[in-house]
Amino acid sequence: MAFLHLPSSLALKTTCRSALTPVPVTASSRPTQNSAKFPNWVLDFRSKSVNFAFSGALALGLSLSGVGVADAKVGVNKPELLPKEFTTVIDVAGFLSDGQEKRLAEEISDIEKDTGFKLRVLAQNYPDTPGLAIKDFWQVDDRTVVFVADPNFGNILNFNVGAAVDLDIPRSFWSRLAGKYGNMFYWKEKGEDASIEAAVMAISSCLREPAGPNNCSEVK
Repeated sequence: MAFLHLPSSLALKTTCRSALTPVPVTASSRPTQNSAKFPNWVLDFRSKSVNFAFSGALALGLSLSGVGVADAKVGVNKPELLPKEFTTVIDVAGFLSDGQEKRLAEEISDIEKDTGFKLRVLAQNYPDTPGLAIKDFWQVDDRTVVFVADPNFGNILNFNVGAAVDLDIPRSFWSRLAGKYGNMFYWKEKGEDASIEAAVMAISSCLREPAGPNNCSEVK
């Protein structure tokens, strides 16, 4: 599961492996307050932290499978692989049928209307990926979850989570989601498309739950 928080002092050190030590994701590390109750400076700080992590993760092809296992690869930035028109689902790997892409896009649209959170899906086969170019294409902000499906990392489910989402959703949810639907046994048996669809529906269910100490306790 790709989920990083980098100190601001390391934000520009994207070529340094030592600057990319992952922070273990645990349930106890989750803030319990609702994002609406946090002062602006807290959201701003956390947003910068996640944005640095997002940039580092895409620029270096960094992904985490599970907790604390990193695999750094050569950076990719190929805007030519982006679609000509805006879409919330980009499948450069060909994992999804046209019908599946349409259904996922509709579900993602409903999530945004109902919750205000933005889910974006990129299916790729590294190094064939637009990489960092998706950040501007999707206008990624602190209310965005970027879901990168890539089997080359072992666990196919990888996430970059915005600061406002992080305040409401337990970090343990993402590792449990990756463990259930992203493990190699699951996607090799059922297919990459099945993993992607299951993950999107689980995220949809989680984001719709009221924020609280027990929300998203089950991966559906």
